[in-house]
Amino acid sequence: MITAIAFYTFAAILLVSATMVISSRNPVHAVLFLILAFFNAAALFLIAGAEFLAMTLVIVYVGAVAVLFLFVVMMLDVDRAKLREGVQRYAPLGITVGLVLLIELAIVLTGWTFAPDMMTLRFAPIDPAVHNTHQLGRLIYTDYVYLFQTAGLVLFVAMIGAIVLTLRDKGVGVRPSRHQNIARQIARMPAETLAMVEIVAGAPTQAFLKPLVVETVAAEHGHDDHHPGHGGH
Repeated sequence: MITAIAFYTFAAILLVSATMVISSRNPVHAVLFLILAFFNAAALFLIAGAEFLAMTLVIVYVGAVAVLFLFVVMMLDVDRAKLREGVQRYAPLGITVGLVLLIELAIVLTGWTFAPDMMTLRFAPIDPAVHNTHQLGRLIYTDYVYLFQTAGLVLFVAMIGAIVLTLRDKGVGVRPSRHQNIARQIARMPAETLAMVEIVAGAPTQAFLKPLVVETVAAEHGHDDHHPGHGGH
C-alpha cells in the first residue's frame, strides 16, 4: 500500500514537472523543473528495484547534464523577443513534424504485442546472487553492445555539432571566435609568455601589470616581435 502511494505520488510530480519543462517561458525555470523531473524519475527507479539507474540518473543527469544546461542557458543570454518572432514563421513546419511523430507513435503503440510468457517471466524468482548492476552490464555489453556503441557515436556527433554551432562569428567588426593553433603553442618559447618582474614595495599594481596587458593584446593581433622584457611600453 505504501509502495503504491509513493509510486503514484512520484509519478504525478514527474508528469507535472515534465509538463512545466516544455511550457515554461523562462529557460532557467525549465531547467529547474527538469532537475525535479530527474529526481522523481530516480525515485521511481528505486521503487522498481533498479538502484543503479536511479543513482546514475541523479549523479550524471542532475549533477552534470542538467547543471551544464543551466550554465549554458545563463551564459548564452538568449534573446526571447527574437525567438518569439520566428514562432509564427516556423509554426507550420513544427506542427507537421509533430503530427508525423504522433502518427509514428500511434503505429508503434497499435502494433505492440506482449510476449506469451510475459506474465510468467514477471513473477519468476530472481537469483539473489546476480545484482541489478551486474545484469544490466551483461545486457548492455553483450546482447546490445553494437546498439550501445551506436548511441555513443550519435551523442559524439551531436556534441561536435553543438561546438561548431557555438563557434560562429557574430557580425562585421566583432572579434571572431578564438581557435586553437597547435603548432604555435608547441613552438612558443617561455620568453614569449613569462617575464620576471621586480615588484617594488608600495608601488601601485598597475605599474608592473600594464606591460603584460599590452604584450597580451599585441600578441593576440599577431605582433610576435613584442615580447615581455623588451621594455619600451
